[in-house]
Amino acid sequence: MAVSGCGGSGNAAVDIVASAAEPPAEVDAADFATARFSTSTTVDNTWFPLRPGTRHVYTGSSVEDGERLEHRVVFTVTDLTKRVAGVEAVVVWERDYTSGELVEAELVFLAQDDAGNVWHLGQYPEEYENGRFAKTPTWIAGVRGARAGVYIRAEAREGADYSQGYAPPPINWVDRAHVSNTGAHTCVPAGCFDDVVVVSEYETGKPDAYQLKYYAPGVGNVRVGWNGSKEDSREVLVLTERRQLSAEQLADARAAALDLERDAYRRSPAVYGTTAPAR
Repeated sequence: MAVSGCGGSGNAAVDIVASAAEPPAEVDAADFATARFSTSTTVDNTWFPLRPGTRHVYTGSSVEDGERLEHRVVFTVTDLTKRVAGVEAVVVWERDYTSGELVEAELVFLAQDDAGNVWHLGQYPEEYENGRFAKTPTWIAGVRGARAGVYIRAEAREGADYSQGYAPPPINWVDRAHVSNTGAHTCVPAGCFDDVVVVSEYETGKPDAYQLKYYAPGVGNVRVGWNGSKEDSREVLVLTERRQLSAEQLADARAAALDLERDAYRRSPAVYGTTAPAR
């Protein structure tokens, strides 16, 4: 997922972690259990709420083959859910544009456990080259060795490090997250935000490239930054628009997501084809 500067640092004025007597749970991928998801599609995590009909638009740039190109991401929370690895998950529909051309359309499956942690249960991405379908590196928790991971924890504790999921080769999804900062301040075209949590995302075995995501309370990801030495991995995005879709617009988003799912069953029968349809 692409989405994820003027970010600040320091301690928040209000303590955003549990007291010393009750330290935040060190939840990681190994703690995934279906019994812990009694209201999994109600995602009200402070840092990453997923309300059906929410649309975030991010604009910025990315580097490809040494050339900096315009980049735009449209992130839409649909009103669809899908059962993955025994858990009902929220379906997010995301579109990624480079220089105005659609280069990826994706379905992402996210669920919240009873402690408020948001889990990543898999994704179906369609990647395009020159306007034509190229490939779909799909992974689904519970299928062909893939495992769920923690997208973002309920509690923000600096220094926390956790798996965001795993899929073996040839997909090789090995993303991890490290909480770099809490209590940050950042401004983007959509507004200025305090008590921001900054998460560094990286791939195991690639220590020279980090994607920095800035999560504002009650909003979600508001900025994507970059740190590292690999020029070709740079991506910079800021939240430029956040709105709630009308009933008609939400219905259109639902229809588009279901169209993409129909492609998924056809193009990924061995992985996506093992799942029940979104509803």
